[in-house]
Amino acid sequence: MDNILAALMFFTRLPFWKIKTVPKECFKHVVSYWSFSGWITGGIMAGVFLCSSNVFSIGVSVILSLISRIMVTGALHEDGLADFFDGMGGGRDRESILRIMKDSHIGSYGVLALILYYLTSYSVLSSLPREIIPATLICGDTFSKFVCGQIINILPYARNESESKAKVVYSGMSIKERLISLAGGIVPLYFLPIEYGWALISPVIMFIVLALYLKKKIGGYTGDCCGAVFLLSELSFTITIATLA
Repeated sequence: MDNILAALMFFTRLPFWKIKTVPKECFKHVVSYWSFSGWITGGIMAGVFLCSSNVFSIGVSVILSLISRIMVTGALHEDGLADFFDGMGGGRDRESILRIMKDSHIGSYGVLALILYYLTSYSVLSSLPREIIPATLICGDTFSKFVCGQIINILPYARNESESKAKVVYSGMSIKERLISLAGGIVPLYFLPIEYGWALISPVIMFIVLALYLKKKIGGYTGDCCGAVFLLSELSFTITIATLA
């Protein structure tokens, strides 16, 4: 429970810290429980869409659902996406990429990445049939977090602990933690109609491509990379759903 609470504290802005204080060591295992935070963020997105779509158009409801996750997470993953593109777009070597990614100022690559990401997300989600959008939101969130969480098992951390923004280096998953992460990612798939099951391949492919790219460019991953890989993998899931629909 301490590890789950640590993950919910780390990946959301909700006041889980009021429940109890968890040991600092637990925050090294938050990625193992990342998919469970998706039950909350994806569930809130789906709930906001369901409620608002009874009053507003699909387009407005999609915007409100996207805003809800930004508010719940404090734009944690979006910050990673912007830093990722700033670093990869402006850096010439490993050291410059890591330096740019750590800079708190956003650059032109980061701004363009966020604009294009949300334009694409809005356009694709709005094109879906109303009845499939809630399942797309929650399943894309949880399954993509499970897939992308595996990055800590296949790549080393690109910085040392003192250079980390969060001041913590994630521990690789044990077999038990891998199974827990898997459960968090696949249980919500119950809501996804079976004919859309092919969409689950897209996040896996996107993850593999980005993991190979990170290994080549910086020899590992950072927290910003985790956020970027998650959002891009989730977007590939949503695009595939739209293609199948």
